[in-house]
Amino acid sequence: MAAPSSGMTTGSPRSDVGRWGANTWQPPVTPSPEAEPEPDRHAGQGGSSFWTRFCGCCSCQNAIDDDRRPESRRDLGSNFRDRGPSSGGRRPDPQPSTATTARDGTIQEGMLVVTGVDLLSSPSDRNRQEHHTNEFEYNELIIRRGQPFDMVLFLSRPYESSDHVTLELFIGNNPEVGKGTHVIIPVGQGGSGGWNAQVTKSSGNNLNLRVHTCPNAIIGKFQFTVRTHSEAGEFQLPFDPCNEIYILFNPWCPEDIVYVDREDWRQEYVLNESGRIYYGTEAQVGERTWNYGQFDHGVLDACLYILDRRGMPHGGRRDPISVCRVVSAMVNSLDDSGILIGNWSGNYSCGTNPSAWVGSVEILLSYLRNGRPVPYGQCWVFAGVTTTVLRCLGLATRTITNFNSAHDTDTSLTMDIYFDENMKPLEHLNNDSIWNFHVWNDCWMKRPDLPSGFDGWQVVDSTPQETSSGIFCCGPCSVQSIKNGLVYMKYDTPFIFAEVNSDKIYWQRQGDGSFKVVYVEEKAIGSLVVTKAVGSNMREEVSHIYKHPEGSEEERKAVETAASHGSKPNVYAMRDSAEDVALQVEAQDAVMGQDLTVCVVLTNSSSSPRTVKLHLYLSVTFYTGVSGSVFKECKKEVVLAPGASERTAMPVAYKEYRVHLVDQGTMLLNVSGHVKENTQVLAKQHTFRLRTPDLSLTLLRAAVVGQECEVQIVFQNPLPVTLTNVVFRLEGSGLQRPKALNAGDIGGDKRVTLRQTFVPVRPGSRQLIASLDSPQLSQVHGVIQVDVAPAAVYAEPRSPMAYPGDALGISDTPRSEKHGWQVSSGSAKKCKSRRRSPGPRPPPPSSRRKCKAAGGGDRQRRRIRRGAAL
Repeated sequence: MAAPSSGMTTGSPRSDVGRWGANTWQPPVTPSPEAEPEPDRHAGQGGSSFWTRFCGCCSCQNAIDDDRRPESRRDLGSNFRDRGPSSGGRRPDPQPSTATTARDGTIQEGMLVVTGVDLLSSPSDRNRQEHHTNEFEYNELIIRRGQPFDMVLFLSRPYESSDHVTLELFIGNNPEVGKGTHVIIPVGQGGSGGWNAQVTKSSGNNLNLRVHTCPNAIIGKFQFTVRTHSEAGEFQLPFDPCNEIYILFNPWCPEDIVYVDREDWRQEYVLNESGRIYYGTEAQVGERTWNYGQFDHGVLDACLYILDRRGMPHGGRRDPISVCRVVSAMVNSLDDSGILIGNWSGNYSCGTNPSAWVGSVEILLSYLRNGRPVPYGQCWVFAGVTTTVLRCLGLATRTITNFNSAHDTDTSLTMDIYFDENMKPLEHLNNDSIWNFHVWNDCWMKRPDLPSGFDGWQVVDSTPQETSSGIFCCGPCSVQSIKNGLVYMKYDTPFIFAEVNSDKIYWQRQGDGSFKVVYVEEKAIGSLVVTKAVGSNMREEVSHIYKHPEGSEEERKAVETAASHGSKPNVYAMRDSAEDVALQVEAQDAVMGQDLTVCVVLTNSSSSPRTVKLHLYLSVTFYTGVSGSVFKECKKEVVLAPGASERTAMPVAYKEYRVHLVDQGTMLLNVSGHVKENTQVLAKQHTFRLRTPDLSLTLLRAAVVGQECEVQIVFQNPLPVTLTNVVFRLEGSGLQRPKALNAGDIGGDKRVTLRQTFVPVRPGSRQLIASLDSPQLSQVHGVIQVDVAPAAVYAEPRSPMAYPGDALGISDTPRSEKHGWQVSSGSAKKCKSRRRSPGPRPPPPSSRRKCKAAGGGDRQRRRIRRGAAL
């Protein structure tokens, strides 16, 4: 087993404090961001390969298939834009045919020579507009499969009916026509695998073509060439990196299994570059804006590199089901040295606090640049990155938050909580845990591998919790199978069903050491499932697609059907029925740094008096449901008159909980008791969080493409203590590359104001997102909508969609003060901005060459070096 996701130990991942139940909370040791060396998965000695365990349909791949060999980092070069991330390394040029090759290699008179190609690939060209890829910050051709595109060939002479032109695309180290990794498209005839190309116009030496792509084509980055055959001989256009073509999934194509028939869904779940992620508790829902940035320069290369790094066969990349499983495995670092190291310990000194991230771009570019897992992530970070990757590849994807999300560790499909004879929790037995919230993803596709009725939303969860076929991945799992308790459907339905719709079973230890079911809480798990609404920043509840209405006959049938396939199929036959005293917990909307009060309300619904012996235990808890030690408790006997209610209050001062706080300021109240008159047992767990302040962002001038703009950020420290080592982060797609500022210390109850300049590079409505993090306070965010006006006169950027002073990220050279942060506060220590570079600079503008050809005029085209006769 690989190192645990926190990167803190070399033992089992289940030793992670703050993540797994039944672990004693102790002061954490210093984590290391270094991941273990990636094992050689293709050594072929002992055990089965990854693909044999991971995907049955891939286990029959020939062992000598070069497509399975992961790309070496040495092959990437210092500039990843030149490496062809999906090509699997350098491939030798195709061997020329000797049938009609001139012996001296010269071009014969009358031979049809391709002198240049225009793929109409700039963001403003028709291809990119029609394929909905014009937002990608690339100048290469990016298309979606199953949809035609146009190109222009520039020839040495006019095209004649006796000439033969063939287009060819290659991907992988060992391209084969049978696998779809070598595509041959004769112009005017049917091509391989549903491809074809037709002449739309022949004018002078220009030949206009329309190419139809296959709706189940492999996704990735293809090399492109042209072959011609005439009476004078054969010619092949040499490969040119400028002519590489990216092919993506196509939710606009009805023949593609990822097709989405609603345009508003496609706009939201494919093209939207930002979104909302929800956290907290069911009663105290917090929200934060996340910059997905799927169109930022370098992100597409990073997404394809993920597939290469996993060693996924190129032939399998046409299948979105397989792609989702690989992405789910690769977003976390377990098993495969994937993108993110998970860390739930509370100690992030060797990396970034998961709460401090505001988007996916910096994470993905760092992984692409260094090839090492990025520290650190938790569920919302894993989900945010997964949304970016799947949207970038063309899958309609959304980020889902499930409140009171169960983690079933023994496949019982119930959440089992154990107590001693006095109803005090037995934490060493409570391996199952209930996360205050858990974040995963839904993606939309057909499921031809399942019976009919299971198309639509599929759950994909990249947070490493339990293994699937021996790998830390989860899904895709049909939401319909979850809703109806059909836990035998693939993939990972039992685990996801338990997360959203299992029952909470309370067990009490008896005098002989056995355990008895004393209470079943049926509505405690998956109490609220939400996502961002389509076309707005409102919250949308989607619980109804995951489960039938709570308590309905259909919902009870689904739960009992699922439990019958679990490890405790007879658990419901063991429950007691006497329940005439109801228990409810109330907690005020508490703010970090302030005193608070929690209340327990008991209601007697019987016609006789009831006496309740009540116990309250308060502890801090990680959002994963793993709690620390109890720091305050209360015991009280309450007498209830028939039909009466009584409230028991427990005040908690800031000084009582301050030293016990862990990440996200969440507390757990365990309430237990028993009714003397009828032996009814009462049990309830209630979590609540302490709210943190927001950052206030104000735009100080209008935003225009190419012109400097300024934003002001204001923060008020809510705590009476000094915040040390404060770090602000800022980013926004089309506005600002990921940027960090070490702002020093901020005194207790003090206010700090910062100003930051940025230069927008893309017009439209965009989101600028900021965060603050320090050891004393985290989960502080702010966002502002920026409406960017287009530049009055368009000027082509120095490099593809270049940010001023940036290449793939932030320049290593310090900027002048006017481009840096301006900090003003009576208690904030000023420091120079330290900027991190997410990647190397893109190639110089000379890579875009002018092509002088008939009819070309002054139009910018890529110049292709003259080929050789075959």
